[in-house]
Amino acid sequence: MLDTFPWLSIVPPLIAIVVAIKFRQVFAALFIGIWTGTTILANGNPVSGFADSLDLIISVFKDEGNTKVILFTLLIGSVVAFIQRSGGVHGFIELVASRKWITTRKRAQIVAMIVGSIVVVETNISVLVTGTIARPIFDKLKISREKLAYICDSTCSPICCMVPVNAWAAYAAGLLAMQNIEEPFKTYVMALPTNFYAIFSVTLVAILVFTGKDFFSMRKAERRAEEEGKVLRDGAIPMISTDVVSLEPKEGINLKASNMLVPVIAMIVMMIAGMYITGKGTLVNGSGSTSVFWAIIAAVVSGGILYRVRNILSFKELVDLFFKGAGGLVPLAVLMVFAYSIGQLCRDLNTGPYVAGITANIISPALLPAILFIVTSFIAFSIGSSWGTWGIMFPIGIGIVQSLGLPVVPVVSALLSGGVFGDHCSPISDTTLVSSMASASDHIDHVNTQLPYALTAGFVSVIFFLIIGFIMY
Repeated sequence: MLDTFPWLSIVPPLIAIVVAIKFRQVFAALFIGIWTGTTILANGNPVSGFADSLDLIISVFKDEGNTKVILFTLLIGSVVAFIQRSGGVHGFIELVASRKWITTRKRAQIVAMIVGSIVVVETNISVLVTGTIARPIFDKLKISREKLAYICDSTCSPICCMVPVNAWAAYAAGLLAMQNIEEPFKTYVMALPTNFYAIFSVTLVAILVFTGKDFFSMRKAERRAEEEGKVLRDGAIPMISTDVVSLEPKEGINLKASNMLVPVIAMIVMMIAGMYITGKGTLVNGSGSTSVFWAIIAAVVSGGILYRVRNILSFKELVDLFFKGAGGLVPLAVLMVFAYSIGQLCRDLNTGPYVAGITANIISPALLPAILFIVTSFIAFSIGSSWGTWGIMFPIGIGIVQSLGLPVVPVVSALLSGGVFGDHCSPISDTTLVSSMASASDHIDHVNTQLPYALTAGFVSVIFFLIIGFIMY
């Protein structure tokens, strides 16, 4: 069937994109795309295709690297539960908020930017911590809630995308491994210097914070806050979170920042050590999947030992928290399984080579990074998920450049950037929603004031992807 109609190879990812955009259900979209592809491989038999799709999904766990990355993602949830229940998050918030030198508008925004850049365990935790620390300070100094939401949103996601010690890096490396990239983690690291949107997004935040020169709708919001003392516009409906994070600290314990910092530092140190050991003395040649797995185990163990030594949590409480936290990230783990599955399917269907054959005579290879950045951005904006978009687009983008014999790094950078850019602009993105909630901003006001800045960074990114495309292709 595929030999007779080779164009069928592009049907599964296209169906996944259409369903995701139409119904905004990434999980269903990916599964329908997988089922469509296995049905094509089964010569049009949907029953056999359904059975084959289940086998394909299960086969993801045959790969040791995939399994380690999926387990890492689940255990990130355990660590997040640990640092919340132990009072580590609240302790860190109190530590930063108690600093008396935060007396000016600029200093307050610098603190928010720094906190959003260093809490890299999980994106939403980073956003919530940043917003909770900075919100009372911003209100006192008459800085708009829109500005706080923007700083939260535009530092946390881009920084998480650029730090190779969290689930973002593990997921991206896993997607690369599914496309037969020999050194996926090294390729991911090599793509970071050209991850233009993430770089320009954070750079723009820094420029605005240090110069105070806002523009468009944010300028209006800042003038309102500074001159009229209104951190919210009249009629705004703030998205207020009654909890700092979803899990409250245990009653009667001392809130210490070290309860968060110890497991986080242990994870970072073990990640570096793991890369060095598995790379036999060379960090960039190490196994990313093995290193992140060792790192998260180190975080869980160090946190558990610390909380027992300090008599904060009993052994039973630790076990219960471990599974509760892991359970909270099951949907993310399922997303990864589906994404890896459709990646393997696109290889089996030769989707990349087929698309490359079509585009080779139509589009100059030099335009590929910019085009893939724009397409990925559109999909991420439509479905509100950078991760779901990457699961669809990585097999296509990597497949194209592999078929053309071109370097993969510029395309990896474009795909990473496009996912974060589209996610930033999307009003239905979870990170955008959490940023509004953490800052107690009106959600639509946050979207409207952030959009000009995101589009500015996105426009500059397109120019740079065009430049790197013409240089490398």
